[in-house]
Amino acid sequence: MKKAFSTLISLVLITSIFNGCSKNNVSDDAQTPTSKEKVKIEFFQYKPEAKDTFEKIIQKFEAENPDIDVVQSNPPEASTVLRTRMAKQDIPDIVSVGGDVTYADLAKAGAFEDLTNSEELQKIYPQYVQMLKDISGLDKVYAIPYAVNANAVIYNKKLFNELGLTVPKTWDEFIAVADKIKKSGKIPFYFTFKDSWTTLPAFNVLAAATQGENFYSDIRAGKTTFTNSYREAAEKFLKLVEYGHKDNFGKGYVDGNIAFAKGESVMYLQGIWAIPEIKKANPDIEIGVFPYPSTNEQSKNVVVSGVDLLLAISKTSKNPEAVRKFVNFLLREDIVKDYLSEQNAFSAIQGVVKEDKDLEGLKDSFDKGLIKDFPDHYVPNSMALDRQLQQLVLDKNVDAFLKTLDNEWNKAQSRK
Repeated sequence: MKKAFSTLISLVLITSIFNGCSKNNVSDDAQTPTSKEKVKIEFFQYKPEAKDTFEKIIQKFEAENPDIDVVQSNPPEASTVLRTRMAKQDIPDIVSVGGDVTYADLAKAGAFEDLTNSEELQKIYPQYVQMLKDISGLDKVYAIPYAVNANAVIYNKKLFNELGLTVPKTWDEFIAVADKIKKSGKIPFYFTFKDSWTTLPAFNVLAAATQGENFYSDIRAGKTTFTNSYREAAEKFLKLVEYGHKDNFGKGYVDGNIAFAKGESVMYLQGIWAIPEIKKANPDIEIGVFPYPSTNEQSKNVVVSGVDLLLAISKTSKNPEAVRKFVNFLLREDIVKDYLSEQNAFSAIQGVVKEDKDLEGLKDSFDKGLIKDFPDHYVPNSMALDRQLQQLVLDKNVDAFLKTLDNEWNKAQSRK
């Protein structure tokens, strides 16, 4: 699933660490081995659901490169572990996180190698490279986008057919479909707000489609506010919640996957990462996806797709050749497809196409470039957007919600 890191140590502290460290500061374990020893490199990645997938990939790499030992680190509370290791000047050789504020902070701190002109980056779709520039505010790029995901409306094809429904293309059609489902006695959407992060998939798309083209650059420049730009998204989010079940706050993500798999709702407002979990609960379910019809203008109905996993190389690695060899192995088409297949993600690498009938409903949007980054990737962790959305659902007070976002944004900016 898609989860953001918790807040890292302050940028000032991180910067001081990297300005002060040198190759002599690296621990003895990272020293160049003798000719009789294997080269050991560490691959630190933050996705627990991908641990087994990467372990299989590592085994393949080591079989082809018996002189290199890749150690995968995927600890619980990965952000806390990474924070502690940074304070000790013990940086993993390869850091694999999402394209969000975590990457932005580390890139600004000088933790990673500059990959702007690297051969590897030339393989990546330009829009995902630009996303890393946008999120960091830097002209240079310090990581290689690897896998991307997307938010979509997941629907039960069998139930759609039974109810005589067609895939909606506009917001009005979307609400009409939800109304028809509700009148039939079935649940249109299954919400899982017990897990606060599950408020984000639907809101991210609504915000991306309605916030304006340059919202985050404008708000950083003091040209706009959440109050001015997020009202439509907030109101539409509350409208969708009207079509949930009776216990939206009593169910979590796992509950929702199982409930949707059993046919307890006709649609599910989640990311495509939920599909493998749904199919574990019901391998026979017929699933389809379609882009959120967030507005009545089809040209504005984007797919929110961001960098779910990137590959960054530590500046302090003692074995850069081995690290680069592993990174290029990960970028190899057959290896990328192995990852995509198991993790139900899209590739950020040009020419590597994921063939999956369950995701056909998003193909046209990708082909037309109707893609925008996750808005919450630009929101400081301290704002706790997911918690603010929970409160919005509870009290239905859009004005208070927007005012809180503005206040929290200003606090976060004042601390920089």
